Amino acid sequence: MKYIDEFRNSAVAKKLIEQINGTVKPEINYRLMEFCGGHTHAIHRYALSQLLPKNIKLIHGPGCPVCVLPIPRIDQAIWLASQENVILCSYADMLRVPGDHQDSLIKAKSRGADVRIIYSVGDALKIAQNNPEKIIVFFAIGFETTTPPTAHALLEAKRLGLTNFKVFCNHVLTPVAMAAILHTDEVEIDGFIGPSHVSIVIGSDAYKKVSDDYQKPIVIAGFEPLDVLQSILYLIELINNKKVTIINQYSRAVSTAGNTNAQQMIAEVLEIRDEFSWRGLGAIPHSGLKIKAAYQDYDAEVYFNIPLFNSDDVKACECPQILRGLKEPRECKLFGKACTPEHPMGACMVSSEGACAASYQYTV
Repeated sequence: MKYIDEFRNSAVAKKLIEQINGTVKPEINYRLMEFCGGHTHAIHRYALSQLLPKNIKLIHGPGCPVCVLPIPRIDQAIWLASQENVILCSYADMLRVPGDHQDSLIKAKSRGADVRIIYSVGDALKIAQNNPEKIIVFFAIGFETTTPPTAHALLEAKRLGLTNFKVFCNHVLTPVAMAAILHTDEVEIDGFIGPSHVSIVIGSDAYKKVSDDYQKPIVIAGFEPLDVLQSILYLIELINNKKVTIINQYSRAVSTAGNTNAQQMIAEVLEIRDEFSWRGLGAIPHSGLKIKAAYQDYDAEVYFNIPLFNSDDVKACECPQILRGLKEPRECKLFGKACTPEHPMGACMVSSEGACAASYQYTV
């Protein structure tokens, strides 16, 4: 397949691994966090960790958009879906994420709630057009990658006069989360393998503050195995030379400024919250987005009197620690036993970008 096979070439991979082996210094332990769940799956799928020198440790970060949403927000979505005359629209992964007492949107659907899987927010707009007597709530989640479509949907809803369309906004910000992880100093990180799709939207310059403030190199990497290996090589070279900078390995898709049209669209309808709670990371100031007052007619949090929930993860589930980079999936007592993709106990086993799902899929 043109433009894909080129980045999975085993001969090139072998050369990159030889370069990595020749570049690492035995007295240095290289602790690299991949922030993106897509990178986590690439690392497991191609067994990249097993090909690297022992003193390179790849740490899974909170880059799974489904996983970082805390249980109280899941419970609020379940509550919304249970309201009269509501159709709640969500991406498929979210339906299976456990809320309090292992409840979920798919269980709410089995109880009679009108919960529909959509493939884009445009589907939710069409449902709103076709069901004017219903309130359509779009369960919006994700990092900067999925934020532009939500912003566009809000603009379209206003243009079309769809007063029955509401958004339950849960979008979060990547560089702020990176800073929060470094600020806690719970896990030692020498450099970041920066996210791919997020960086297409926000650009490589968006990481400059966190890189400068915490003196950590960041290499923005593509999703393919050769991308990841080359990015690891770049990070090793930077760490060896004690150089703090941002390298854009994924230059075929990422620019310095990012997608400015998308950024302007987001700025039109969304603004930064004072704080937002993350699974595993807790409340992080200025880390989430909310709908601006000018578009509050489409804000589910304004339209509904949504109750607050104090629910938390199953005590034995290590998903919060995995998201902080403190534990590996296999260190969880539930992994592969009580917790499987068919019967997930935590969000990390549900999502296609979750670290537990990746470890289970490619190593069990």
